[in-house]
Amino acid sequence: MPKLKQFKIARRLGARVFPKTENPKFVITPKIKNKKHRSQPLTEFGSQLLEKQKARYYYGIRERQFGNYVKKASAKKGASPAQELYRLLESRLDNVVFRLGFAQSRALGRQLVSHGHIMVNDRKVTIPSYSVRPGDMIAIRIQSRDKGLFLSLAERLKDHTPPQWLSRTETFGGVVKGAPTIDKQHEMVFNVTSIIEFYSR
Repeated sequence: MPKLKQFKIARRLGARVFPKTENPKFVITPKIKNKKHRSQPLTEFGSQLLEKQKARYYYGIRERQFGNYVKKASAKKGASPAQELYRLLESRLDNVVFRLGFAQSRALGRQLVSHGHIMVNDRKVTIPSYSVRPGDMIAIRIQSRDKGLFLSLAERLKDHTPPQWLSRTETFGGVVKGAPTIDKQHEMVFNVTSIIEFYSR
């Protein structure tokens, strides 16, 4: 997606949903030239819809697939739907590749997986939505490590820290230590509970 379009979407949603919009210089609030165009307070439905859209763009998932994730999370017995939805979204292989620092965006992570550069437990996986589990070993395929995409990887990883549920075992490898959970100590881009409520209507 073009950078200018990403900026426009991020301003409309009021959230930094793309890696390029995480730059402190990027102003998230759009300029209002005319008082008549000031937005009205959102209704509860509008607020929930906004949170859903934030999550969709954040992970780069189409509407139908996102809805299926919500249904699956809501149907699991003995689990919090919000926690389960977050786990399903974060456990996607394209997101894990991004979280480990192997890709600079989820879109690039999706491309790396689709093109066969990523191994899971020593087996090539080409499905970006593949769900990883605790104990899974994630690695960049040996034949791909000398390609241009990964030549500066070691340098980039010096300033990158993966989340607690992931760990890098080497420059080109990592392991899933546990299941991702909502961390209340860190501010999230979207509200998972609002998304569950939106689909419960």
